Amino acid sequence: MMTTSQATAEVFFTAFKSLKSNEKEAFLEKILRNSALRQDIIDMALIEEAKKVKGKPIAAKEYFQKRRKSHDK
Repeated sequence: MMTTSQATAEVFFTAFKSLKSNEKEAFLEKILRNSALRQDIIDMALIEEAKKVKGKPIAAKEYFQKRRKSHDK
């Protein structure tokens, strides 16, 4: 069973996939212009790459919580 967050994400992702190519590009440009969202995307990509390397695994949610705490100090 999906959580509410997962279901919401699925709805948005399905809507995104149904966009025309130029609409997807416009949407992604809008996201990437937002510095906080852009950094979150970069961090998530780095986390996915790091999962391929042996070491202590960390979930993206846990990483973002730690990052936000360190920025709040």
